[in-house]
Amino acid sequence: MTTTTAEKLAELREKLEKAKEPGSARAIAKRDAAGHSTPRQRIDMLLDPGSFIEIGALVKMAGEGNPYSDGVMTGHGTVDGRPVAVFAHDQTVFGGAAGEMFGRKVAAVNDFALKVGCPVVGINDSGGARIQDAVSSLAWYANMGSRQEPLSGLCPQISVILGKCAGGAVYAPINTDVVVATEESYMFVTGPDVIKSVTGEEVSLEDLGGARKQAEYGNIHHVAPDEKAAFDWVREYLSFMPSSCQEKAPLINPGLEPEITESDLELDAFMPDADNAGYDMHDIILRIFDDGTFHEIGAQVAHNVITGFSRVDGLPVGVVANQPTYLSGALDADSSDKAAHFVRLCDAFNIPLVFVVDTPGFLPGVDQEKVGVIKRGGRFLFSYIEATVPKVTVVVRKAYGGGYAVMGCKQLGADINLAWPTARIAVMGAEGAVNIMGRRQLAEAGENAPAVRAQLINFYNEFVATPYIAAERGYIDAVIEPSQTRLEIRKALKLLKDKTIFKNPRKHNLMPL
Repeated sequence: MTTTTAEKLAELREKLEKAKEPGSARAIAKRDAAGHSTPRQRIDMLLDPGSFIEIGALVKMAGEGNPYSDGVMTGHGTVDGRPVAVFAHDQTVFGGAAGEMFGRKVAAVNDFALKVGCPVVGINDSGGARIQDAVSSLAWYANMGSRQEPLSGLCPQISVILGKCAGGAVYAPINTDVVVATEESYMFVTGPDVIKSVTGEEVSLEDLGGARKQAEYGNIHHVAPDEKAAFDWVREYLSFMPSSCQEKAPLINPGLEPEITESDLELDAFMPDADNAGYDMHDIILRIFDDGTFHEIGAQVAHNVITGFSRVDGLPVGVVANQPTYLSGALDADSSDKAAHFVRLCDAFNIPLVFVVDTPGFLPGVDQEKVGVIKRGGRFLFSYIEATVPKVTVVVRKAYGGGYAVMGCKQLGADINLAWPTARIAVMGAEGAVNIMGRRQLAEAGENAPAVRAQLINFYNEFVATPYIAAERGYIDAVIEPSQTRLEIRKALKLLKDKTIFKNPRKHNLMPL
């Protein structure tokens, strides 16, 4: 029994020392042999040096011999000087599986973020529910999940998958704003052994839930080569985010390059003369925002649409752009999901949207109909309508059919619509239109049909699918020289900085299931 102050201090130091590495020697050796970082090392990679303050280090389940921390490290610190709440699973304690005290700690750190109004970063490396805790583990999974709902859209929530994320552990990450994983990570609801025992199907960990596979499915927004790269990505992501929706996003290097630059002028000769010639949309994006900054979200899925963050006059903007090098920039079900999620993310945190358009419309095909392109494309459209942030659209080439509509047309609520003189705005491309409108003329032309077809296509492109028809009707606010784009976007967002929209209050925005 401790009686003196010195003895009590020694006891505290002993307990805190045990809490630093609470796992068994065997579990620690296994972790070290695999080359995995400790929870504290992972947190230190994320936060500013020396800023982490741990909460609940001495928490443990009742009973002799139970380890401290109960499998999760929780606390708070700063990223670029701004507060961030964080928790990190500990694979050396019950395999990182969730139990009652584990759940209480994670719920508490989420409650802390809600009070303070700061982002939450969850570092996941867990086998799921703690079997020996029976229903208590399941109950605390539900309790942890209930803490995410009040934070959703209020404070940024980021999940980092390092190693395994299995069973019940997958449901918390999937309900956060973005999920980041390393190449060697995996996530799934049911593991290969259980699948084999129930269905007889044999599948590898990688094929079932490898990070690349889950990125293809749209469950992971970025796959990093290693842990440091994952945390660097998260830190950069947070630099575009406000601490909460009630605050403004960070202002970084405003007033850069207030005049047209050599990089701007390159855009005047950038667009290929042939309508079907490909180019990389990233080359445009890097020229029309501040200092070539672009932080891409979802780069490993739905390559036909690009989503990510950049800056205009020092303030973050969300960018949605078509990618002509993939499916000619045509939209499909997967790209609609990707864009809709990103639009809602930006709207939640009051980040203006800039759409850069070059799309022939929605991808036709039986497969697309089967996977619900109507419903998923409609959700993209709906996300844009309900967004109340400033919205600017730049049509650089094709804006055909449904692609014209969902990619930020004025009729869906875009505030400023600009077009390059190379823009093609119409119901469909010239080739398809001539097949329908010129059918009789082509049939009557006989041997001259190819020449007549070429004439009809040229006429359509010159007099129908031009930005000037849309400008005459007020659907385009200005046709601009490409070199003016960066400064015109800057002027537009400066004009819209105090934009306010009042919407009718309602309990639900009903969406089809």
